[in-house]
Amino acid sequence: MFTISDEVENKTGQPLTLRPWGQVAELTEPKTLGYSVLHEGLLGVFGSNGLKETTYSSALKNYDPATRNAKDINASGKGGWIGITSQYWAAVLIPNQAKPFEGMMFGNEQKHYYSNYIQEAVTVAPGGKETVTSRLFAGAKDVKLLEKYRTEHGNEIEKFNKLVDWGWFFFLTEPMFYLMDFLYLLVGNFGVAILLTTVVVKAAFFPLANKSFESMSKMKKLQPEMKLIQERFKDDKVRQQEALMKLYKDEKVNPMAGCLPIFIQIPVFFALYKVLLVAIEMRHAPFFGWIKDLSAPDPTTIFNLFGLIPWTPPQFLMLGILPLAMGISMWVQMRLNPTPADPVQQQVFTWMPVIFTFMLANFPAGLVLYWTWNNILSFSQQAFIMKRQGVEIDIMHNVGIKKVHGRVQQVRSRMKNSGGSRTPAE
Repeated sequence: MFTISDEVENKTGQPLTLRPWGQVAELTEPKTLGYSVLHEGLLGVFGSNGLKETTYSSALKNYDPATRNAKDINASGKGGWIGITSQYWAAVLIPNQAKPFEGMMFGNEQKHYYSNYIQEAVTVAPGGKETVTSRLFAGAKDVKLLEKYRTEHGNEIEKFNKLVDWGWFFFLTEPMFYLMDFLYLLVGNFGVAILLTTVVVKAAFFPLANKSFESMSKMKKLQPEMKLIQERFKDDKVRQQEALMKLYKDEKVNPMAGCLPIFIQIPVFFALYKVLLVAIEMRHAPFFGWIKDLSAPDPTTIFNLFGLIPWTPPQFLMLGILPLAMGISMWVQMRLNPTPADPVQQQVFTWMPVIFTFMLANFPAGLVLYWTWNNILSFSQQAFIMKRQGVEIDIMHNVGIKKVHGRVQQVRSRMKNSGGSRTPAE
């Protein structure tokens, strides 16, 4: 943070009216990540008007070639700041917080981009002097550092924490960061902090998840009756659904209960994703072993035998150890759920772990670590509830193991009855 003082001495013999002015410029074509959930470009806070963000493409539209300046004022207000930001870095001008200012964000045909501010006029009497003080922040968007600058010297900078793009769900993202940072200070490893954060989140939603798992256990018990209903009304889908709904109502179970744990973790998943994406504290943060950067994807891949073959596959084949572990944990966890009645839903649930494995392979390793650990904790909790309610834990259902085993038993029985001989059909 730099403090800048501009002093003007009037030697003209008549009053001078001047307006304090400042500018941050990006004079090279910026390279952005292009993520829709991350703002990279021009931005500012303008008092009660709050945060205003302008993309580079929108800034070009606000350029007036005739005046070589902005067409329009983006916003105005008393207290705030204006500048340019990237994923981890920013350059921001902070005018006098006690006086209103106007902000303009624009670009030109040379792909140069500007964030300007103009403050209210200052009149300098003949022979007099006036000093205007402003500040410039240029550097990494370290959360604690920004908070320190926001409140230091008793001159609070309006919403300076908005310089970090916490997103629309800031009420989840920001507390998630502070929780992880607190745990990191205790254990000294952000990966372990993610594991502990997952435990805290699971504990917070424990009663709700328990009800969901209990409902799924009841559904599991009803599988034979559901199968009978499906066979009885296999040619009448309407009556089949009516009978199933009546069964659910009589037994007081919710067929959608299995989706609840997934719905619960989606906001947490997104909040953690944002933390890994925007917090410079997570940049290059190692875990253990081959995970050297939790904010980057798992660098290993099964397609070169995890580095044994000297070949780097294309990006879409980068299927590392951690994503594979996540896919297996998701598959095992979903095997505890009751089999959906609809064949289409059965196929969706069967292929979902495979789809998620490939989809999350290019996500930050810290995010995949969270999802894997969350699956393991969910499986343990659900298995405990099922065992307590006397429900069989059958991991291998839906993969044909029981059918194959049953067929083997039939063949053995027929061979035994025939004295050990068998026909070609057998």
